[in-house]
Amino acid sequence: MCSVNGSSQGALLAQERGRLGVLAMACINELMSKNCVPMEFEEYLLRMFQQTFYLLQKITKENNAHTVKSRLEELDESYIEKFTDFLRLFVSVHLRRIESYSQFPVVEFLALLFKYTFHQPTHEGYFSCLDIWTLFLDYLTSKIKSRLADKEAVLNRYEDALVLLLTEVLNRIQFRYNQAQLEELDDETLDDDQQTEWQRYLRQSLEVVAKVMELLPTHAFSTLFPVLQDNLEVYLGLQQFVVTSGTGHRLNITAENDCRRLHCSLRDLSSLLQAVGRLAEYFTGDVFAARFNDALTVVERLVKVTLYGSQIKLYNIETAVPSVLKPDLIDVHAQSLAALQAYAHWLAQFYSEVHRQNPEQFISLVSTALEAITPLISSKVQEKLLLSACHLLVSLATTVRPVFLISIPAVQKVFNRITDTSAQRLPDKAQVLVCRALSNVLLLPWPNLPESEQQWAVRSTNHASLVSALTRDYRQLKATASLPQRKVQLEDTKVIIHQTLSVLEDIVESVSGESTKSRQICYQSLQESVQVSLALFPAFIHQSDVTDEMLSFFLTLFQGLRVQMGVPFTEQIIQTFLNMFTREQLAESILHEGSTGCRVVEKFLKILQVVVQEPGQVFKPFLPSVISLCMEQVYPIIAERSSPDVKAELFELLFRVLHHNWRYFFKSSVLASVQRGVAEEQMENEAQFSAIMQAFGQSFLQPDIHLFKQNLFYLETLNTKQKLYHKKIFRTTMLFQFVNVLLQVLVHKSHDLLQEEIGIATYNMASVDFDGFYSAFLPEFLASCDGVDSNQKNVLGRNFKMDRDLPSFTQNVHRLVNDLRYYRLCNDSLPPGTVKL
Repeated sequence: MCSVNGSSQGALLAQERGRLGVLAMACINELMSKNCVPMEFEEYLLRMFQQTFYLLQKITKENNAHTVKSRLEELDESYIEKFTDFLRLFVSVHLRRIESYSQFPVVEFLALLFKYTFHQPTHEGYFSCLDIWTLFLDYLTSKIKSRLADKEAVLNRYEDALVLLLTEVLNRIQFRYNQAQLEELDDETLDDDQQTEWQRYLRQSLEVVAKVMELLPTHAFSTLFPVLQDNLEVYLGLQQFVVTSGTGHRLNITAENDCRRLHCSLRDLSSLLQAVGRLAEYFTGDVFAARFNDALTVVERLVKVTLYGSQIKLYNIETAVPSVLKPDLIDVHAQSLAALQAYAHWLAQFYSEVHRQNPEQFISLVSTALEAITPLISSKVQEKLLLSACHLLVSLATTVRPVFLISIPAVQKVFNRITDTSAQRLPDKAQVLVCRALSNVLLLPWPNLPESEQQWAVRSTNHASLVSALTRDYRQLKATASLPQRKVQLEDTKVIIHQTLSVLEDIVESVSGESTKSRQICYQSLQESVQVSLALFPAFIHQSDVTDEMLSFFLTLFQGLRVQMGVPFTEQIIQTFLNMFTREQLAESILHEGSTGCRVVEKFLKILQVVVQEPGQVFKPFLPSVISLCMEQVYPIIAERSSPDVKAELFELLFRVLHHNWRYFFKSSVLASVQRGVAEEQMENEAQFSAIMQAFGQSFLQPDIHLFKQNLFYLETLNTKQKLYHKKIFRTTMLFQFVNVLLQVLVHKSHDLLQEEIGIATYNMASVDFDGFYSAFLPEFLASCDGVDSNQKNVLGRNFKMDRDLPSFTQNVHRLVNDLRYYRLCNDSLPPGTVKL
């Protein structure tokens, strides 16, 4: 019995010691997180790190009784977490300080950190340690960039550690070395970043690989490429096991052990292809020539692998374990296409180097890649693989842009496939991507060629034909738009609208940042479809899902092709919209059609934002209608709603109206600007200005913190740029109303996260008329405060010093607010009938 008591007492003691250890580490971490360290404290810091070094040695020491992993498993999980936090703080905050001390063995510390990292008992622990290595690699990279003279010396010091880290991280992502741990990772459930646990594991590992590549490119490449080669040989050797069966082709690998080994090899190949893709950026730019041969080797292998996969159609092959091997084969094929896509910028640079002499090798690479892509552009191919092929096609058309692309038979085949109405349409995403690629082939200027050799006339004709084929069904809707439609017919019409507009919107978006010529040709091709869209709009005003898509399209047009559309047609579009969005229609959209209806109104307001920002006088005649729509039709509907829908867009539009059209309200004369301060600026449209300001004031009384922050920022911007708070109308009729609202918000603690911003805005408003603030506003504000007696009000008034600088003023404001809350709290807690002295 005694021994039982003794053992339970020992366990309690150990538990207590563990708890103390966690608390002690938490305390040390609190100290560690402070970046500013006094000079006299540095020696103490060094001693503490030396103690930690011994502790890390002890934790990672191997003996007969314990492996490192078993020792880490025995320790309290919270303690390990705190200790990892400590190591992270050491590397991120203090390493640059400690590294210069000869007494601290940095390289040996990294060796222990390496052991600690790769013996972590949990995935989360391992992720946290990878983060520490990422911080260390970032530190090393910035150190080398700032001290290029002794770059070699710094790298030599850490080279062995980095090579070891790279090798081990690569081993950890391969089933060949780490199958048990990798099979535990979840590859189905998505986290907040929309990635699975396996994807996160791989991504974090590849970030470390990429950062080592940046520091030691030759080492990293010579470590990674042979491993990739080994797995590629297995994949490329599968052709010999393909046999013809009654229903198609079958992979003649059936033994369970062989299938398992093939599964692991394919998973590893997929990961290594992602690694090779991630490193693409380290072969371009200044290092292009120096690393050309390595990059060319990679790209040639990738082109070969993609063509091989497409030719023997491994994605359609029958296997002994279809639920496992088929997804593996599809994934490898998709990843090989994605890896090749990552080298698009390298291919573009290669093209610019060789386009005048010896382009044969480049032409061969691009042509072969397109041969690999074309068979995959089919509705029968699995979506993952189809989308990878589409993305690669887009990159070749957009980033590389070779002049010969249009004449390659494979590309012409895709043109025919997309414009053939009898062919089965691709899934939406793929259709949009392929159409973008084909449009860009014709619209984007060819690199390395003068304007005279761009062949715009031929390309313009071809683009018009392409768009005409893509919009054939859509343009025919105009004739029947006004006729009543049965439900089935209406659904068919909606599908045509959705499919066409998603393609057209994407085409416009992809040229919005391009040359004027590209945008001109694009608009010429789209002109008829745009007019059809405007004609269809009134017929579908009550179908919010259709209106939503139409307004998305028009918004993209306004943002990208506003100049090309010309003033008369733009005016016609705006007028049509203003006529259609009546008070009743807006109410129906916002109140009865849920989120889609609100999205429709938001997009309409975004279009108006683009219009009111336009410089010059062209769209100024629309300002009264726009302001009237905002203040008389939209604002009354949303003002009292607690929902944030539409509000942010409405207030942004009002801000843009003021910011870009200040002279609509304040006519600035030359005389006024010469006699600044003598003559007041002439005010126009005063009622509209006051209504807008009142709406801003009302928004500060609502609980939505995002809207509050946005609108406070808008007012402050108008003050900085246009001296809003100094304008007579604001100063005399609104200034102290706004200050009052802001102080009330601080007192009620409803938007505490914005304390600082509110304090600064209060100062900027009060500083326009400090005399009025101290002599009239402050006494009135205190007099109107309930929950405090007159004596307490006098104390609050006396304590508010009459400072006129920002720091002192905001300090006084926050003291006033805190004291006022304190007095109210005290008064509320007194028993009824208490006599206050």
